[in-house]
Order: sequence, then C-alpha cells, then structure tokens
Amino acid sequence: MTAPQPDPSAGAPRPGTPDNEAKPVPEASPVAGFAAEYAAKAGLHRTHDGRVDVLRSAGGVQGIAESIMPGLVFLVAFTITRELTLSLVAALASAAAFTVVRLIQRKPLTQALAGVLGVGISAWLANTTGKAEDFYLPGFFTNAAYILAMVLSIFLKWPVAGLLFGFIRNEGLDWRKDPVRVRAYQLGTWIIVAVLALRLVVQVPLYLMGPEGLAALATTRLIMGAPLYILGVWVAWLVTKPAPADDDGPGTAKA
Repeated sequence: MTAPQPDPSAGAPRPGTPDNEAKPVPEASPVAGFAAEYAAKAGLHRTHDGRVDVLRSAGGVQGIAESIMPGLVFLVAFTITRELTLSLVAALASAAAFTVVRLIQRKPLTQALAGVLGVGISAWLANTTGKAEDFYLPGFFTNAAYILAMVLSIFLKWPVAGLLFGFIRNEGLDWRKDPVRVRAYQLGTWIIVAVLALRLVVQVPLYLMGPEGLAALATTRLIMGAPLYILGVWVAWLVTKPAPADDDGPGTAKA
C-alpha cells in the first residue's frame, strides 16, 4: 500500500456537511495537525463533500497504472519470449518510463521512484535465483509487514483506519475518547487486514507451484492489487461511519 500527497484544500468542512459526521477539529489544534500529517504520509484524500476519495488515495488512474504496468509487462514479455532477463529489463523500463512522465508533468516523483525501487528489487531477486516467480516474492513480505503493523495498531487501540478516516471526518484523534468509535475503527482496520491477508492466501500457493503457477500468480496479483485495495478501503469507510446525531446536541454520536 504506497502513498500520494494529501489534498491541501482538505480543511474545515463546508456548509452542508451531514450532521452524522463528527464535529470539526479546529485547524490550529495539535490533534488536527497530527491527524492531517499522518493522513498526508498515508496518501489519503477526501472529496469536496467530506468523503474519502478512494481512487485518488490509491494514486489516481496514473498511480494505479504505475503499480500495475511493470508486472503486466513482465508477464506478457515472459509469456512471449520465455527470456527472464529480457522480461525483467522490460518491466524495469516500464517503471522508469513513468518516472520520466512525472518529470515531464512536473509531478512529485515519490510514488514513481518507489515503484522503480520495488521493481528493481524484484528484478534483482528473480535474476539472482533464475526463477521468474521470484519477481513477485518481495511483495509477499511487504504485504505481511502491513498486516503486522495494522494488527498491532488494533491491539494497541490506535487502529490505522481511525488515524486515516479520523482526518477525513475532522475527528482528529477525538474518536479515541469514545469506545464505540474505537471499536468501529478497529473493525475497519480488520477489513483492510482481511484484504491483505486474502492476497497471501490466494497468491502464496500459486507461487509455490513454481513456473506452472506463474501466469495465475501474475493475473491474481493484478486483480488483487489496486482494485481490491480500493474496495477494501471503501467498505472500511462505510463500516466506520459515525452513528446519526441524537437529540442531546449537534455532532454528538450515539453510543
């Protein structure tokens, strides 16, 4: 999961924000600053009406293409030529091409450079072992690291979903004072963990099949990459939606 920059226009909610969203945290608040900084590093964005912008948070169309294309190029090249070195060079070239495109567009290079680095490590490993399927091996360790970090955040009662969505909803870190909201964000984080775990459950057996499972591994890697991640984040967003305000006062969530 790699990360674009936050929307600088994501400040206080605009007039007409639904009452069931949490009360805004003042911009000058250290809590709001912390939440905004965390969401910035995670690359989370929101729409003008205060909802999570899942597509943009996944890097937009260009960012998704950057994550998909090197693996797709590698699969196609290796399927046609059966030449491992040539296929690895083609994958690296496609990743580097996106960096050039970002330079021309004068966009931040962080995501593209991270992609080149990731593809470079994968290509080095596959070239070293001589096994085409090892091109996908580093992704398993990255995926497992994300799972471990998110599970740890759940048990420490600092669920990642709360840190991310709390910024989008202008809750800051105030949600941590409400056990109901903490549990909701723990559940949301479990949903994202389930998405990451599903990748391993499906893809690791295909990897262990060796060359016979390469085509299926590469295909599921594409399908279960950005598309599945977007779906998981959206479901987590819906599940963690605050309860409608009660009659005790505006912005007060039901327990």
